[in-house]
Amino acid sequence: MFIFKQFLSHYHYHYHHHHHHHIRRIASIVASAPPSPTPQDSLSSLPTSYKITPPIKPWPKHLSHKRLISMVTHQQNLDLALQIFHFAGKFHPNFTHNYDTYLAIITRLARARQFRHCETLLNQLLHSQIICGEIVFVTLIRNYGLASRPHDAVRTFLRIPDFRVNRSVRSLNCLLNALVQNKKFDWVYRLFKICRSKFNVIPNIFTCNILVKALCKKGDLLGAMKLLDDMPGMGMVPNVVTYTTLLSGYVWKGDLVGAKKVFQMILDRGWVPDTTTYTVLMDGYCRNGRLVDAVKLMDDMEENRVAPNEITYGVMIEAFCKAKKCGEALNLLGDMLEKRYVPSSALCCKVIDVLCEEGKVDDAYSLWRKLLKKNVTPDNVVSSTLIHWLCKEGKIREARKLFDEFERSSVPGVLTYNMLIAGLCEAGELCDAGRLWDDMLEKGCTPNTFTYNMLIKGFCKIGNPKEGLRVLDEMFGKGCLPNESTYKILIEALSGSNLDTEIMKVLSIVSSKGGKVDASSWEVILTNAFANVDTGEVLDRILPCDDDVRP
Repeated sequence: MFIFKQFLSHYHYHYHHHHHHHIRRIASIVASAPPSPTPQDSLSSLPTSYKITPPIKPWPKHLSHKRLISMVTHQQNLDLALQIFHFAGKFHPNFTHNYDTYLAIITRLARARQFRHCETLLNQLLHSQIICGEIVFVTLIRNYGLASRPHDAVRTFLRIPDFRVNRSVRSLNCLLNALVQNKKFDWVYRLFKICRSKFNVIPNIFTCNILVKALCKKGDLLGAMKLLDDMPGMGMVPNVVTYTTLLSGYVWKGDLVGAKKVFQMILDRGWVPDTTTYTVLMDGYCRNGRLVDAVKLMDDMEENRVAPNEITYGVMIEAFCKAKKCGEALNLLGDMLEKRYVPSSALCCKVIDVLCEEGKVDDAYSLWRKLLKKNVTPDNVVSSTLIHWLCKEGKIREARKLFDEFERSSVPGVLTYNMLIAGLCEAGELCDAGRLWDDMLEKGCTPNTFTYNMLIKGFCKIGNPKEGLRVLDEMFGKGCLPNESTYKILIEALSGSNLDTEIMKVLSIVSSKGGKVDASSWEVILTNAFANVDTGEVLDRILPCDDDVRP
């Protein structure tokens, strides 16, 4: 006890001038009314009474608490789940709610951010004879934290004794985590400081680890190191998580020398660093361009029989991609798949990009097929990336084949359609591009400005800018607004073909849609079109007013 007080007095000088203000602030929070309804609380208000007809049919003749919890938990419609809960309590014969039924519905509501209804039910619990447990408050505190409402998280923690429930270190730790998530680092220290005297809660090693995290995120690494040294005097032994948290603080600050010292402290204590510890230091090395050190650390990790996880693989693969080491990135991604980890879409795209940039498009295609074989279906982003590179390399047939394979297991999005349409238009295969366009519309996928631009560019490329002009007119008709690229592609093609009359048609179309043309597009039109034709008196008719051009 004496040593614990001595520790608190040692840290008191850091926050002494904030302490009394904080106590008053907490008091004001607990005295405040329940949170006002937010726009997210969109559940319809329940009627004051129900007809005999239950909210769902068939309604069970014999209703147990376990059965009601199952009904509330598995009902997809949250509004209906709340009606089921109320109907059971008000109208089902010989049924009364207990703590578990309240916990089930409050948990569902809290996860859906329907906090107004949570507070209503909590007040019902307060005025009932039901004996509560702490879990309902832990659930609310956690979800208030996730919803970026730290004040309500604190208020809920302070209300726990009103329900004849003793606070424990579990609810305290949940609150401190919520405060760290919301960057209320000073609050974490202040609550830690008074947790024993004001809340009668004795902190444990997890509490100290959260405080270490708060100090590190605040940038107070000296304070975090001092806390680490003083923990044994508080009756707590730092663990690997404590040191890993401190290690991440040094990495985040870019101090790899300090990070390496913390890592060595773990080894000196005879501990084996876990996967997270290794990954954090590897990430620090990669961020600072020390890829060789990161690779060596991964080798040490395997020698110590510590298995990498998907985050470890992601850190190293991204580093290899950044260093343009496509072979190493591909091999590591293969290892990741063999161990049944699922790489993210962004990670797959990075590997495909670096492979294709090095001219290894076939290897990228093999990777795409390997993803399919491992039941990791590539999404639209991955598939469109590879289609883009295949088309760029002139492998149009392979791109079309990949698209067809992808379509058999997934629904292509506008990005995937765009990449293949762009490749077909670039290759002059307008008929195939047109068929793909029709397929796109039939599947309910709406073309965007890029899609239209690629068609216009394709027609211009094969020497048919007049058809591109028709596409421009159709764009406006479909409510898809052209951009500066649209006009530049079309006007340059018309100018190169000496089709001055057709340029005037472009200007005429733009004039009729003047209110739908932005300033940057007008700049392109003026720069390209007027340099090639004598506009004469049509100039006054098509130029926008000052208000149209002003940003």
